[in-house]
Amino acid sequence: MRVSLWDLNGSNKAVWEQVNEVLMEALAILDDLQSYNGAGEEIRQAIQNPSEDQVQERAWAAVVPLVGKLKKFYEFSLRLEGSLHGLLKALTSARCSPTQHLEQEQALARQFAEILHFTLRFDELKMTNPAIQNDFSYYRRTLNRMRINNVAAEEENEVNNELANRMSLFYANATPMLKTLSDATTKFVSDNTDLPIENTTDCLCTMASVCKVMLETPEYRSRFASEDTVSFCLRVMVGVIILYDYVHPAGAFVKSSKIEMKGCIKVLKDQPQSSVEGLLNALRYTTKHLNDETTSKQIKNMLQVN
Repeated sequence: MRVSLWDLNGSNKAVWEQVNEVLMEALAILDDLQSYNGAGEEIRQAIQNPSEDQVQERAWAAVVPLVGKLKKFYEFSLRLEGSLHGLLKALTSARCSPTQHLEQEQALARQFAEILHFTLRFDELKMTNPAIQNDFSYYRRTLNRMRINNVAAEEENEVNNELANRMSLFYANATPMLKTLSDATTKFVSDNTDLPIENTTDCLCTMASVCKVMLETPEYRSRFASEDTVSFCLRVMVGVIILYDYVHPAGAFVKSSKIEMKGCIKVLKDQPQSSVEGLLNALRYTTKHLNDETTSKQIKNMLQVN
């Protein structure tokens, strides 16, 4: 990652280094998720042949390493949460305005954007892969059956029943990483009562505005090296909108919102539909205030499924 670190003070440089480690791991997480094929056939065979021990053992042997991967993804979400706290603390301190923070600490702002990009990409991949839920459901059913039959399963497996319960809550969410980030941002605001909430919401709306302007202005857009840069900006814009909607008491869709929602939605709808449908769905189904009475009919109509 090419970023300038010369302007970071000691504590902020420590934050950057810690977050950089997490972001390096994020690339491997996305690769693992992208290549996750599941154990659908083995599970089908096991369900169809409940009395054949060999078939059951084959399914269990196929599912256990996959659940090990799901455990790794879940544990990574906890690390991501810790990283976000460090970044928010650095980017929202009372030392200067949110805009000045983003200008002076571009290396940290870039990392925040990369966390959002990872989050939206992870959830897009998770939503389009039903094998994750199927594999984990089968694992939990089998684990419970083993416990009932007093089979020593938990000692041999890295995901015991207690951890499986926590992972189940994580994967039950349509967008688990986004939920992790939304909850972490909300917790950051409630834990730091000495910090005006505007420090956080202004940081988020400034980032949304920067992405929107870059995407809708031909002069800036023409400088993008590839379509990947467009996807990156779109995901970051949607990510900060969703976080803003959770953190701000009135949300992102109210008329007084500092985020120009109509313009942001227009930018999304101006892209090829196949490339932004997941992001539009994130705004439709994972925001907190879209269906409030304070949201204008025009915005609701713009986000209606065609």
